[in-house]
Amino acid sequence: MANPVVAIVGRPNVGKSTIFNRLAGERISIVEDTPGVTRDRIYARTEWLGHPFNLIDTGGIDIGDEPFLTQITEQAEIAIEEADVIIFVVSVKEGVTDADEKVARILYRTDKPVVLAVNKVDNPELRADIYDFYSLGFGEPIPVAGTHGIGTGDLLDKIIKEFPKDATNEEDDSIKFSFIGRPNVGKSSLVNAILGENRVIVSNIEGTTRDAIDTRFETEDGTKYTMIDTAGIRKKGKVYENTEKYSVLRAMRAIDRSDVVCVVLNAEEGIREQDKHVAGYAHEAGRAIVIVVNKWDTLKKDNKTMSDFENLIRQEFQYLSYAPIVFVSAKTKQRLDKLPELIKRVNDNHEQRISSAILNDVVMDVIAHNPTPTDNGKRLRIYYATQVAIKPPTFVIFVNDPELMHFSYERFLENQIREAFDFEGTPIHIIERRRK
Repeated sequence: MANPVVAIVGRPNVGKSTIFNRLAGERISIVEDTPGVTRDRIYARTEWLGHPFNLIDTGGIDIGDEPFLTQITEQAEIAIEEADVIIFVVSVKEGVTDADEKVARILYRTDKPVVLAVNKVDNPELRADIYDFYSLGFGEPIPVAGTHGIGTGDLLDKIIKEFPKDATNEEDDSIKFSFIGRPNVGKSSLVNAILGENRVIVSNIEGTTRDAIDTRFETEDGTKYTMIDTAGIRKKGKVYENTEKYSVLRAMRAIDRSDVVCVVLNAEEGIREQDKHVAGYAHEAGRAIVIVVNKWDTLKKDNKTMSDFENLIRQEFQYLSYAPIVFVSAKTKQRLDKLPELIKRVNDNHEQRISSAILNDVVMDVIAHNPTPTDNGKRLRIYYATQVAIKPPTFVIFVNDPELMHFSYERFLENQIREAFDFEGTPIHIIERRRK
């Protein structure tokens, strides 16, 4: 099941981004215009009391030069379309405004739960003013102060109560994968070409996301796949056609439901900043990843073209050093036959388990040849390692003091584990714990 999606809407200057950052637990949505910095995302993965969910700050969706009321309208429409729960933020300082009522009228059209958050209630005297907001018609207002974190626990309690109940899923042993990427990289063409290559289609099924249709197919070796549709029904209006950040919102649910994510790049256009945003989300979600360079047929090539492009990818996506790269063409079907086999291989690696005995043989051999570092005369001691999870493979290493594990030595250990075992295509998580 995909994580629930919570969208924050409201007119400008009510503190949407402040509440977003507070709920996300880190300062993600930033005011400064900092091109290429992934912290300026408008989405975050977070959780409350064991309930993970995705959070969207619609105020960060740039609608262009439209009047602000039009921007509010279109941002609220996106929230209605994408969210399971909507946080409607208003400000106690200004009271109920015409713009608040405009947003309220839009939200009346949805059958999704709306939680009303009255922001900037940073002293007890202002609490009496929140009752004016009952007039908006969304029940009891929740007083919060995003800047100080006051009331956010009550807000989160209310949000998770409104989450949709998990549907009971039938057992599904297929490998679920999706194509993600910015607009016009050729995702739809790849979907059609893959289905043309693999004509043994089992069924078309409704996805757990609204407007999405998942396609199941089976290859000649009997492997079953479910291709998750990231496009859904094509929307009208330039907010859906031209807003690149919107494509990230579409990809979020697909990533959550995928075992393997195929990050699609356009060979003609090269690598754009938006490619890094989308790929970064898949990496953070711990999914297995394949980098697919589409439209490879359109380039004039020599004997260095492929290696040069691969070096560029490795330079721009350093955090995806584990991800295999395949150069394809949806138009000519070049190398498309290799893609399902590659998806299966990285999925197998994603759910691979290593026995503790074999893992510790490798780790102790590494330590013997490359002793652990010291800090202020105190040496890091590694006692034992064990794998505690798959998807992604997660290892706990018991040590004398986790503070002594420098990130460079942790990276070294990860590289040695990768050398010993085939984890191509999957991230690895390493957790240090003090031995009791």
